[in-house]
Amino acid sequence: MNVHLSLQWDKETDTRIGRVNKGSLTKVHNRAWSKTVTSHTENELRGKVVWVTGASSGIGEELAYQLSKIGALLAISARREDELERVKKKCLQISNLTEKDILVLRLDLTDRSSHEAATNSVIKHFGKIDVLVNNGGRSQRSLFMDTNLDVYSAIMELNYLGTISLTKHVLKHMIERKKGKIVTVSSVMGIMGAPLASGYCASKHALQGFFNSLRTELTDYPEISIINICPGPVQSKIIQNVFTENLSKSLENSGDQSHKMPTDRCVRLTLVSTANNLKEAWISDHPYLAICYLWQYAPTWAWWLMNRMGKRRIQNFKSGVDADASYLRKLK
Repeated sequence: MNVHLSLQWDKETDTRIGRVNKGSLTKVHNRAWSKTVTSHTENELRGKVVWVTGASSGIGEELAYQLSKIGALLAISARREDELERVKKKCLQISNLTEKDILVLRLDLTDRSSHEAATNSVIKHFGKIDVLVNNGGRSQRSLFMDTNLDVYSAIMELNYLGTISLTKHVLKHMIERKKGKIVTVSSVMGIMGAPLASGYCASKHALQGFFNSLRTELTDYPEISIINICPGPVQSKIIQNVFTENLSKSLENSGDQSHKMPTDRCVRLTLVSTANNLKEAWISDHPYLAICYLWQYAPTWAWWLMNRMGKRRIQNFKSGVDADASYLRKLK
């Protein structure tokens, strides 16, 4: 079942609204719903060995914090080992985990020759891998006609090939155990298109196609779950490290990010989706979630709307504000 999640907070009525892809709108009281979901998520993930890539910042960093509080055993990976040590230190401060419960493992997703050894290191340390969270990757802010082709090669090498390479080694271990979860942080850009991110969209579309196909190859292993997480705009540091029109150039101004979904909220819903083995979850605020629905159920209207929003997205970017800033505010 595909569940498209949006979480809206209503302080007056103390309710949360979850949108479920069953042609219905379900409203439940916050206290009862939150208690049930929290209990199930914690019970499902407590004591599990979870390997998170891209754990030195953003969504990956927040995943480490929330998983540590739940009581999951962590392997955290990224290229910057010093940042991973910082994340580990905070995890130990906010949880009951001990030093041996958190493995810091430097990993470069583009160095595919290192992935088998890295996988073996996690298995050697913990004895197993219950959950792999493919979170590592980079976004993009550049127009196609301005962008060198080697940027597209780098995006695919990191976001797509690096991810499926690591998955291959971890999945071998899970097949031997006949259970596990492969969670991939894709994007709403994996189910639609948008200007300034053609390479990023391509890499996420590739991941969607790959993991949807892989799921059909694992029908003999019902205890192995393939879970695709598709966040909309999130307040993470991914925008500060995006690909631009050439590999040597960084984004000059990332702009205000306060209008986006808070990272902790996105991660919370990601863990709920993981605990419940959802095949695909769209985690976003509006208007981005509404566009996802249009893209799926009314593509002609989606194209019409995206052409207009896309034009404004480019205008936002060129004027120095965040590309996903309000589409209604006047540009200075």
